[in-house]
Amino acid sequence: MTRVMIVYETRSGNTEKIKKAVEEGLKEKGAEVVSKKIKDANVNDFSNFDAVVLGSPTYHHDLIPAMKRFLFKMEQVDLKGKVGAAFGSFGWSGESVGMMTDTMKHIFEMDVIEPGLRIKRKPDKDGLEKCKEFGRKIAEMVKG
Repeated sequence: MTRVMIVYETRSGNTEKIKKAVEEGLKEKGAEVVSKKIKDANVNDFSNFDAVVLGSPTYHHDLIPAMKRFLFKMEQVDLKGKVGAAFGSFGWSGESVGMMTDTMKHIFEMDVIEPGLRIKRKPDKDGLEKCKEFGRKIAEMVKG
């Protein structure tokens, strides 16, 4: 069975709504999903998963500090060849998704899904469907 770990942080709840829809899409494709907020996640658990999915809003053209710190922790484990993906909400710019994607691709040498998923503010019905489709895409990539 495909195992996927989602690690995310949210400020206003929008990124968490995205996370729930991505998770739903993953489960539709038969993936076992464990999702944790950053404070509850442990990078040493990644070895038990086929894919790592990160979620963070953009705040003032940047990642929120908790995700930045978590990315430094991720450098401690070997993620080379694992599937990676990123998602996030944004108000006006949306850089966080690209930053997470680039880090997973170039620093951790993961096989990433590009582009990542960016949803402006609170996801509407169409946005939530895009989130589910992104989850399905992740599951399909892991299955090969």
